[in-house]
Amino acid sequence: MFKRILIANRGEIACRIARTAKRLGIQAVGVYSDADANALHTRAVGLAVHIGPAAARDSYLNIERIVGAAKETGCEAIHPGYGFLSENAALARACEDNGIVFIGPPADAIEAMGSKIHAKRIMEDSGIPLVLGYHGEEQSTGYLQGIADDIGYPVLIKASAGGGGKGMHVVRESGAFESALDGAKRESASAFGDDTVLIEKYLDKPRHIEIQVFRDHLGNCVHLFERDCSIQRRHQKILEEAPAPGLDESTRRNMGATAVRAATAIEYRGAGTVEFIMDEAGGFYFMEMNTRLQVEHPVTEWVTGQDLVEWQLKVAAGELLPCKQDDLHLHGHAFEARVYAENPAREFLPATGELALAAFPEQDDHVRVDAGVQTGDTVSVYYDPMIAKVITRGPDRRSALDRLHGALSRTRIAGVETNIEFLLEVLEQEDVVEGHADTHFVEKHLDELIKPEAAPPKVLVLATFHEIAALARRNQRRGDTDPFSAVDGWRPNLSSEFRFEYTDHIQKHECRLMFDKQGTRVMVDEKTYRVGGELEDDGRLAASIDGVKCEAFVVRCPQRMDLFFNGRHYGLDRHPDVVTDAREADTNRITAPMPGKITSVSVKAGDQVERGTVLLALEAMKMEHTIVAPHDGTIERIPYQVGDTVAEGAELAGYQDDPPVGAAP
Repeated sequence: MFKRILIANRGEIACRIARTAKRLGIQAVGVYSDADANALHTRAVGLAVHIGPAAARDSYLNIERIVGAAKETGCEAIHPGYGFLSENAALARACEDNGIVFIGPPADAIEAMGSKIHAKRIMEDSGIPLVLGYHGEEQSTGYLQGIADDIGYPVLIKASAGGGGKGMHVVRESGAFESALDGAKRESASAFGDDTVLIEKYLDKPRHIEIQVFRDHLGNCVHLFERDCSIQRRHQKILEEAPAPGLDESTRRNMGATAVRAATAIEYRGAGTVEFIMDEAGGFYFMEMNTRLQVEHPVTEWVTGQDLVEWQLKVAAGELLPCKQDDLHLHGHAFEARVYAENPAREFLPATGELALAAFPEQDDHVRVDAGVQTGDTVSVYYDPMIAKVITRGPDRRSALDRLHGALSRTRIAGVETNIEFLLEVLEQEDVVEGHADTHFVEKHLDELIKPEAAPPKVLVLATFHEIAALARRNQRRGDTDPFSAVDGWRPNLSSEFRFEYTDHIQKHECRLMFDKQGTRVMVDEKTYRVGGELEDDGRLAASIDGVKCEAFVVRCPQRMDLFFNGRHYGLDRHPDVVTDAREADTNRITAPMPGKITSVSVKAGDQVERGTVLLALEAMKMEHTIVAPHDGTIERIPYQVGDTVAEGAELAGYQDDPPVGAAP
């Protein structure tokens, strides 16, 4: 076994690999960029090496610096984690050239599966079923358009070298094909350095089922059963489970055997995942093979009792697989939810900023949290916005699902927007509870899953009372005991009141905190509530409202307050004025929804555009966001060019002040 390995990654996967390495007595060495100088993963290892600037291409994607860090620190092997260089054949070869073991498959296997086109050809030759589509070398727009027309819409355009939903577009009519193809090729070239795409028939109600496989250097190969990853947004998985609900034993064995055959066909070694798409009739078709550890590997670990990172290390060190197929069995059920810094109400745009709070549920035999951040860390624009993975298990599917709901309800993230409320809504949907969700579930139920609601009156009462409780707590800590520092509202023969204003997702609220002979009261929407309580050191507000005791956890920032109450999170702006999205406030100014880099500009000053016309594309956190015209009109200015970096709120385009084209005078 290795004595020292380099973890060529960051965040939660770097922390997770370090845990297994430590348990096995292996010293783990980390790497970090300028943006990650104080990141949690640098403290999870005994030694961490600086590898460059914040941009991934100059640090985590820099093979020379990664290999150099391994040589400098005397590492025998490099574990790439997932993402970044995990499926990069050049890194595998660089390791071999420098006498370092790559903890992953051979470079030839990475290359064979790295191109979806090449992968499908290999699988087709091996008799593995494929979905109807085109995976050839001809890439001209006219030819691909003809293929799509022949297959019949809807079709799916996929980046051949892609993953994580990047370079993937659904096209539902012939007239939209060319624009979608341009976007897919641009995203693919930016993310993978290759704009080759393939075309597939888009199935109406598919499920995404994947099989975990492992193969050693002697050709022993096993599968560790399946995972259902059907619940996705923008082709990115957000909820995974094992085993797949409703899968009969015959299909399970058939899929497992097919996955083993796929791994054997390319003489694979190490951990891999063979991904299938399954139709309503139970037929399954090869999609792709991921030549690395998957984000969702914890659910497989919990239903099989195996540590997959330990398996990786053993196989890379030349040992045989720890188990044979007959030794592997399923035990219970497991779920994983990915917690992202993003705003579901704004098309899941990634969020950035400092984490005023990152508190996760206590871990035990049924709850596991793989996190790469802690309170005070920053979610930056440079990397994937995933904050953590919350994993639960139980003896059956329903108990595991209920535990996941409870664990997410106890997860408290403040300072940035997250998808936790969205995930809770997903878990409460009947199709999810019954195990009937397909890959279109989020798309079909988006309005039900994202429904901004006004903060309940009790939340506003607690927010208002917390203002005074926090001030009293501060004065107490400072030792202010004079009567002029008191916040009990006392006035000689008079009552007193304070006014506070909050804005939630829906509206602005005015709250009045009053002190009089009746005690402390809060008025919200013309109704008055008697309130009392105490603010604890840990931020917990133990309160009573009209004699009913309740508890909230509150994080108070200069312009925002985050309240966690009854298993839900409520964000309130503390600004005196309502903050309106600039795109809605002034439709003659199109602004950046988030920081990013301009990847394409499709119009120029003077162009007349119709509503929905693509103006430009903005890339941020590995995803491309298309900016379209909000109405008909004439473009007056485009301040930025391709390659420019913009801040959130920056003006990307402006209309002339004259009326939109076609508007009534």
